[in-house]
Amino acid sequence: MNDVSNERFFADVPVFTDFERVTDTSNYHPLPDGWFLALADIVGSTPAIAAGRYKDVNMAGVSVISAILNAVDKGDYPFVFGGDGAVVALPGNLEVAARGALAAAQRWVEEEMGLTLRIAVVPLADIRNEGLDVRVARHAASPFVTYAMFAGGGASWAERQMKSGRYGVEPAPPGTRPDLTGLSCRWSPIAAHNGEIVSIIAVPAEGGRPTAEFRKLVMDVVAISAEQGRGGHPVPPDGPEFAFSMKGVDREARAIAQPGKRLKQKLFILLQIVLVVVLHKLGAKLGRFDARRYTQDVSGNSDFRKFDDGLKMTIDVDSNHLGRIQALLENAKAKGIARYGLHRQASALMTCFVPTPLSRDHVHFIDGASGGYAVAASQITGKQLSGVQITP
Repeated sequence: MNDVSNERFFADVPVFTDFERVTDTSNYHPLPDGWFLALADIVGSTPAIAAGRYKDVNMAGVSVISAILNAVDKGDYPFVFGGDGAVVALPGNLEVAARGALAAAQRWVEEEMGLTLRIAVVPLADIRNEGLDVRVARHAASPFVTYAMFAGGGASWAERQMKSGRYGVEPAPPGTRPDLTGLSCRWSPIAAHNGEIVSIIAVPAEGGRPTAEFRKLVMDVVAISAEQGRGGHPVPPDGPEFAFSMKGVDREARAIAQPGKRLKQKLFILLQIVLVVVLHKLGAKLGRFDARRYTQDVSGNSDFRKFDDGLKMTIDVDSNHLGRIQALLENAKAKGIARYGLHRQASALMTCFVPTPLSRDHVHFIDGASGGYAVAASQITGKQLSGVQITP
């Protein structure tokens, strides 16, 4: 497959809008030959979560997506955010750029956040040699943003290889910094409105591949959450309430500005926040920027549910809907159809990638605020993780 078709692969994947069709195999298309997966996750999530630093963990995960997309000129490539990590699929001619971005993100996470980011680059050819594949679908969260869904078992296999120490990337020299332009961490936790924020992961049974029964389970869980309204979306339709975090502003300044320039960057961020609040309250526009439309887009563009070799959702549900979902999951577990993790918390977290607020394709990653996907995943793997109150 030539470079032009490589570059356009994801753009040419047909878009589906109804999330209930996320298990429809006709939506998924195999990555072209010669592609690879760039992966990362946080080592030692347990002490970080125990210390209330899950917001830092989330930002470290999103920084990988930001660093890679900026390094490849924000091309249209599939990626998935997993709470404490991420995966990005890219054509082979971008491997050098991706390795550099991964290594730079790893060094930044270590030196600025005091966390350890594990990174790897896994060739698609090796995945297919294992009898697995990486197939990608494209779901439209809104008219302006689409998110990739991954199936085929290849991404999960690649993650296991990374955790076993294979496919590592050469570390970057001390002081190396990735280009994290657009990485934003301003919003404070978003409180539940329906009942509780619930992070759910459901994957096929140990050693198994998705069966018809597993696909039906996913459809049934999604259908129940849809009864809640807006699919259990944790962000109100007009966007989050204006509750900004100074620690989030500090995180963003450390991502964008060099030491010595961060105070100026913080003041600039605070000025932007005040301007948005004022414009929103007045219903006024500044040039092409419409604050009310922007906050509505924040909600509509948010990535609160996905499929990554299994279902991942962070939803706002009441006790009745949650009970029905959990009963389905327990029944599937008992029958050997699926494994699952489910973590309940009072609020959700949002970490953003906003290259420019003047464009409507900014993306917003949602997770639970007290451990979210990391705690849910620990229930599947048997790790001892528990939710704590995060430090906003």
